[in-house]
Amino acid sequence: MDILFVADPLTSFKIYKDSTFAMMQAAAARGHALWACEPQDLAWRDGKLMGRVYPLKLTGRAPDWFEAGNHEWQRLKQFGAVLMRKDPPFDQEFLYATYLLELAERDGARVFNRPQSLRDFNEKLAIFRFAQFTVPTLVTSRAEEIRAFLAEQGDVVVKPLNAMGGTSVFRIRPGDANLGVIVETLTQHETTTVMAQRYIPEIKDGDKRILIIDGEAVPYALARIPAPGETRGNLAAGGTGVARPLTERDWQIAQTLGPQLKQAGLLLVGLDVIGDWLTEVNVTSPTCFREIMEQTGFDVAGMLVVALERQV
Repeated sequence: MDILFVADPLTSFKIYKDSTFAMMQAAAARGHALWACEPQDLAWRDGKLMGRVYPLKLTGRAPDWFEAGNHEWQRLKQFGAVLMRKDPPFDQEFLYATYLLELAERDGARVFNRPQSLRDFNEKLAIFRFAQFTVPTLVTSRAEEIRAFLAEQGDVVVKPLNAMGGTSVFRIRPGDANLGVIVETLTQHETTTVMAQRYIPEIKDGDKRILIIDGEAVPYALARIPAPGETRGNLAAGGTGVARPLTERDWQIAQTLGPQLKQAGLLLVGLDVIGDWLTEVNVTSPTCFREIMEQTGFDVAGMLVVALERQV
């Protein structure tokens, strides 16, 4: 089938670690044709959702890893599948893209992940659907609430609701001289809502990324271990990724969430688990395919493409 990837500019890909590139490789290996565009290439016109798309071929070499054909306008319903792989932040333009992709669905396109669920499952707030697996958590824009939560918990992590890669994630403790400026900066003087969670000491052993594909867990997680002096395990923040088999608790979380995520039209989800606790439900453009594949030999990208074929 023809598969359209709605993504960031392909020239920005770091193919040695990019999960979308791994998906492209797996799809091409199974005989599918690859197409691409960016969110700003989507347009509603004359009652149809169109995309200014172009075909691409993988060259098998770097840095010129792809060859792009000419741009052309096509109706999204003509593709076998449309994969939304735009990275966060989930800003206003991302939101508009989900509305346009939802119109494409109504026009007959098969979009993954489901655009409505991309909106409904905020990557931070979605954990409240599964509160039995979470640590004490606060969502607010009020400084006094954050200070009270810190006093109650003694050690907390505060983060924005729309970012990725560990951006603007702060660990704060009572007496922190920078508490005021951290809260002011993150809440933009109480005009922006943020999340605070009790600090989980097991972060030293890694922030585990568990991949759920079509409701089923990949049997290995990538434990992203913080660099010395860091509290963030994100690879983008200097963490080291170590693939490990899922623990009994990991399986419990994955098997509880998997069917519900599948029912919501979420083909691919990345759960973040620290110790025994669920901290995020990533639905926009979950990563860590390549690290798990290279360290374990498990074909994560192949599992995703087979699930995609099964869906369409």
